[in-house]
Amino acid sequence: MSTLVLSLENVTIYQESRVILSQVNLEVNHGEFIYIIGKTGSGKSSFMKTLYGDLPLTEGEGHIVEFDLATLQEKDIPYLRRKIGMVFQDFQLLPDRNVTANMLFVLKATGWSDETEMQNKIDEVLDKVGMKGFANKMPHQLSGGEQQRVAIARALLNDPEFILADEPTGNLDPQTSGEVLEVLKQINQNGKTVIMATHDYALLMKFPSKTLKCEDGKIFEVVQRTL
Repeated sequence: MSTLVLSLENVTIYQESRVILSQVNLEVNHGEFIYIIGKTGSGKSSFMKTLYGDLPLTEGEGHIVEFDLATLQEKDIPYLRRKIGMVFQDFQLLPDRNVTANMLFVLKATGWSDETEMQNKIDEVLDKVGMKGFANKMPHQLSGGEQQRVAIARALLNDPEFILADEPTGNLDPQTSGEVLEVLKQINQNGKTVIMATHDYALLMKFPSKTLKCEDGKIFEVVQRTL
């Protein structure tokens, strides 16, 4: 039986007072992999920001991993983000700390304290993305693809139910983009729900999956052969 992890009903997404997307209706089940495509400025990032609490939901009904987005309070956002792993285009690694220290920063910020448990968790997530041998490297010593793998590992630290990836291959060459997407696909096959915003249609052709499109203030499902 499918388990609903995201539902949006008659949602309008605003950026300040400007309508970005309207009449958004969407249901996502546990274990799905979904692309969101659309031109720059079409609303992909605003949609993602609404899901992780960066933009408030002021119109319509929305639930994600048991949180009510319409009534979400500022104090609830850290708890929401423990259940959602976020991956961004620009990696967002702390430049003055090595890979392990970047991971420790997140674990300590989300309430971990046992040194052994933290190190075991770091080893586990780095192993999942093929980066266990890079634990002592600084971000500037890593390629773009390696930095993004670390960013994906960081997103897995609190065993989230949901991964939101906003243009995670946007700064990468085609081959590296494919490798990063393969990592996300493997994570999905291990039971995580993934929503990935992208403008890279070549990836969609290589790794087809359910696809939503942002266009003209709406978001709707498309068949990939019509892209």
